[in-house]
Amino acid sequence: MDMKDGFAGGANQADLTARVDTLCSACGGIALAGVAAITVICIAVQFMRTDLDWITTEMSIYVIGPWGGFVQASFFAPAPGLAAVGFAWHRTLLRRKAGSIASFALFLVAAVALCFTGAFVPDKTAWPVTLHGAIHQWAAFGTFVCATTAMVLQSWWFRYDPHWRKHFPDAFALATITIVYFWMYALIKSIPRGIGEKVVIGLVLLWVWRAAWWLVRNRSCVDGRSR
Repeated sequence: MDMKDGFAGGANQADLTARVDTLCSACGGIALAGVAAITVICIAVQFMRTDLDWITTEMSIYVIGPWGGFVQASFFAPAPGLAAVGFAWHRTLLRRKAGSIASFALFLVAAVALCFTGAFVPDKTAWPVTLHGAIHQWAAFGTFVCATTAMVLQSWWFRYDPHWRKHFPDAFALATITIVYFWMYALIKSIPRGIGEKVVIGLVLLWVWRAAWWLVRNRSCVDGRSR
C-alpha cells in the first residue's frame, strides 16, 4: 500500500513539475508573436533609414522621421509577452514560493515601463530636454533594469524544478551575459550607443523567445503526462 502511495505521489509530482497548461502555452505564444514583431520591424528599418548610422544611432531615434510610427508601435509589441512569460513561468514552476513571484513582478514592471517608452517620443539630443523625452529615457532604462534582473531570477528558479532543471544552464548563462553587458553598456560611454543598445535588446529578446518557446513546445509533453 505504501508503494502504491509512493507511485501515486511520484505521478502527481511529475504532473506538478510540468504544469504547462493551455493558458501558459498561450502566454508563450503571445510572447513569441511580440518578439517576432519588434525584431522584424526594427531590423527592416535599419536598411530603410539610410539617413541614420546604425552603429551610433539608438533605436529610440528611429521613432523620429520616416517609418517612425512603425518603430514606435513595435515598442509595444513585446510588452504583453513580458508580462505573459513572467506569469506563465510563475504558474508553471514547481517551487512557487514568495521569492519566485519577484521575477513575475519585475517582468510586469518591465512591460509597463516599455509601454511608457513607446508612448513618449524621445528627444533628438543626447540628454532629454523635454518632459516627454525624460520619461522616454527613464522608462527605457527601467525596462532594461527590470527585464534583465527578472531574467536572472527566473533562470535561477529553473534549477529547483526537476522537469525544467535541464534549461537552467542555458537560461542562466544567457541571462547573466545579458545583465553584465547591459551594465557595461550603461556605464562605459565609449561603447557606441547604437550598436551597444541593439545588442542588449537582441539578448533580451533572445532570452524571452527561448523561454516562451519552451512553454509552447512542452505543451504536448504535459498533455501526454496527464493522460
